[in-house]
Amino acid sequence: QVQLVESGGGLVQPGGSLRLSCVASGFTLAYWSIGWFRQAPGKEREAVSCISKSDGAAYADTVKARFTISRGNINRTLYLQMNSLKPEDTAIYYCNYYPPRNNWGQGTQVTVSS
Repeated sequence: QVQLVESGGGLVQPGGSLRLSCVASGFTLAYWSIGWFRQAPGKEREAVSCISKSDGAAYADTVKARFTISRGNINRTLYLQMNSLKPEDTAIYYCNYYPPRNNWGQGTQVTVSS
């Protein structure tokens, strides 16, 4: 009965910013480690960032210093603030438990192009 719905993606020029949101139902985000993942066409899904139950955060080297992960105060929303976007960031972005479980949503498309 767990559902995760991602939103906030879109088309943006290099150097631009986007904020992704993930709304959870059926469980409380604050009780679990949770993360953002992405998958580009023809490539494996990869972890982008995760946040612990105590709100400690970790980032992939490719996004460190550019992306910020956070939980909303209502404890059912996860955010990913993405700044200084690069074409290499183009992918479908998903949220999930960290480590992930088989409850993938539809994701949200991020396209970085001039």
